[in-house]
Amino acid sequence: MEIQLLGCVEARARSGDKLPLPHGTKLLLAALAWTPGAFVADETLIERVWQERRPQHPRDALYIQATRLRKALRADGQLTEGFELIRKRGGYVLAIDERCVDTARFRALVRQAQQEARAGDTETALGLYARALELWRGEPLSVVRTAWAESTRVTLRREHREALVGSTELYLRVGRHEECLPQLHWLAEMHPFDEKVTGLLMLALHRGGRQADALDCFQLLRLRMIDLLGCEPGPELRSLHERILARDPRLRLGSAYATSV
Repeated sequence: MEIQLLGCVEARARSGDKLPLPHGTKLLLAALAWTPGAFVADETLIERVWQERRPQHPRDALYIQATRLRKALRADGQLTEGFELIRKRGGYVLAIDERCVDTARFRALVRQAQQEARAGDTETALGLYARALELWRGEPLSVVRTAWAESTRVTLRREHREALVGSTELYLRVGRHEECLPQLHWLAEMHPFDEKVTGLLMLALHRGGRQADALDCFQLLRLRMIDLLGCEPGPELRSLHERILARDPRLRLGSAYATSV
């Protein structure tokens, strides 16, 4: 059994086939799977699933969706595989191994990658980051349109950005700057005021012999910040810009400042 929240909400059997869940049932599944194994109160579920569009009898509607979820899983034989939807006084518990939920797996893989990176095993860390990032299929919780879902998406987008930046720093550490350029260009487009991302992109371009492009990245960010925010880039990014202008040899791979931006 696998529950996917990093994209359209889906439940998949071990065979990989999608379970046919009605839209409302997917909303309940997402609201429960965000905290697998934890008690979630009825009122919290109602807020997560419907918010201001709540039905006339929300607890009855919640019960109906829970019944549909159980039936769908029972029909597929999933209730015999460590999955159980438990009704407790005032709420529900989705009893399932958290490793069956892609958000929990993503976070676990990122933690492992960070541990391996700190231990100096860069290649293993990169492999773990790659496995974590492969779990992303699109906009998280894309079928859920409530304030809870939007807040959750903000959290997940931040974690996704941090994982991408973490893997990029490792690529730069081992001299694989060309491999991370597409990822960095995408990040810079998605986070146009992110000085950390711009600095990594500048460093990767500089390492690839594209000094002019690296300097252009700085100027683009600087003009954007002055125009829209009324401020200049911070001292770290300005320092990197000056070092690239001066062709500072400390920016070469293997130096003490190789990934300092």
